[in-house]
Amino acid sequence: MASQEPTTSPTRRPYTGSCHCGHTKYITYLTIPPANLATAPDSSTSLRIRKCNCTTCHKMSFFHIRLPSSPSDFLLLSPLNPVQGGLNDYTCFDHEIHWYFCPTCGVRCFAFNGDNGGGDGEVVEVELETEVKGENGGKVGDKVKVWKPKTEGWIEGDTGYFSVNAHTLDAGQEGLDLRDWTEKGWILYLDMATDKEPRFGRPHDGGIY
Repeated sequence: MASQEPTTSPTRRPYTGSCHCGHTKYITYLTIPPANLATAPDSSTSLRIRKCNCTTCHKMSFFHIRLPSSPSDFLLLSPLNPVQGGLNDYTCFDHEIHWYFCPTCGVRCFAFNGDNGGGDGEVVEVELETEVKGENGGKVGDKVKVWKPKTEGWIEGDTGYFSVNAHTLDAGQEGLDLRDWTEKGWILYLDMATDKEPRFGRPHDGGIY
């Protein structure tokens, strides 16, 4: 299936996500449909939806959402700090990317690497959007503490790497239908096994729709 250029205007909305047991909770801002469906768009210009055939992503069932600006587009509500014991960590190969997972249910909601200059992230106070207050309690005007990738020194895809696992987005949210992502050809399939060119429409050998 060839990728289809979006027919509706991209709209940025907050979406909630979580692990299975609820220990990990987050909000991510997604601009859907993706603004740019090129195979290699500038990382700061568009949401990038990807599936990879490497053994790491395949066995973890990690469905990548690469955000245009992770420090602005991702807020971890619980636990407050994944780096300092809130989540379990797994690294492999070069041990650069941290594949954090819930210590109770084992679900991986996101992957993170700030070791190239992006830092370990930061805890800040933010006012949640009214669209998601019902999910997290509180009144309009309340501020909550969240963890997010650190803004200072972060260059998306360069000094910092961040990827949300689309499988952990909460179902039933307005404007979010993961079937569209396949049916409209928005998923870019990566070949990290044999280094073939990325492509839309069909996974590479060892990959999955």
